[in-house]
Amino acid sequence: MTATAPALTVDEVRTWALGAPSLIVVTLVGSLVLRWTVHRVITRVVRAAVSRHEERLTRESRTERVITSATGVAPERQVQRMETLAAILRSLATFAIYGIAVLTCMAIIGIPLAPLLASAGVGGVALGFGAQSLVKDFLSGIFMIIEDQYGVGDYIDTGEAIGFVEDVSLRVTKLSDKVGRVWYVRNGEILRVANHTQGWSLAVVDMPVAYDEDITSATEIIQTALEQIHDDPQWRDVLLAPPRVAGVESVTGGAIGIRIEARCTATFAPDVQRVIRERVKAALDAAGVRGPVIAVPGMAPPPPA
Repeated sequence: MTATAPALTVDEVRTWALGAPSLIVVTLVGSLVLRWTVHRVITRVVRAAVSRHEERLTRESRTERVITSATGVAPERQVQRMETLAAILRSLATFAIYGIAVLTCMAIIGIPLAPLLASAGVGGVALGFGAQSLVKDFLSGIFMIIEDQYGVGDYIDTGEAIGFVEDVSLRVTKLSDKVGRVWYVRNGEILRVANHTQGWSLAVVDMPVAYDEDITSATEIIQTALEQIHDDPQWRDVLLAPPRVAGVESVTGGAIGIRIEARCTATFAPDVQRVIRERVKAALDAAGVRGPVIAVPGMAPPPPA
């Protein structure tokens, strides 16, 4: 006797089609629509934040713009940070929405989720123990980006490596030092960061003059040269304040050291120090202020001018 399959009526087929398949289709379409909506909202929020930041910068004065650049909050830096945060939020939203959609479809089909979730929990714990360093790197990378500790182009000191940041990801930071070596530092291994680009720098120069020179006259000559540097258009946007003569820093047997301090934008301290030495020496030479005399054994000191 041959078994025959039960015949399905039109109402039964309609009931089945309007049941689980329809719910699965609605769930998948709804997840796609929700993902598109969330991504669009994130993008619009980021664009609005960038627009407000650019409008605020257009109303700033030249001094405020210099300080903004010196503290590491330039428009490009803010845009880069916001875009990175938007990418992270979009990825997290996609993972959460698709994960919930898959679990919902499995529940509609009738697959018991309790054993699956229990197994996933045990597997997640095992995977967490085996990938602790990877999770640590990702979490450190997320907080590093949110807190804006550093960005591409910054000159940082991570303790293990010092150099310019070439690339930043959630797992590693790529550095290039001054001799051309490329360092890949895991974010989880960075315990402290010294950012030489954010904030401002203090250029310090000690100019030596002969012991018997008049300190007051030498100081006035140096201050005049410093004012000319500050008025120079090439250095006006670099210097955050007029350079000043701090005073006598050292007194030795044949020289007096006069200290000069200049507050400038970050990473420009070596350039400012070089131009100060060049301009101040030229001014002292033009005024006839002698430098310290180097004593050579067996030679008589030169007569005073």
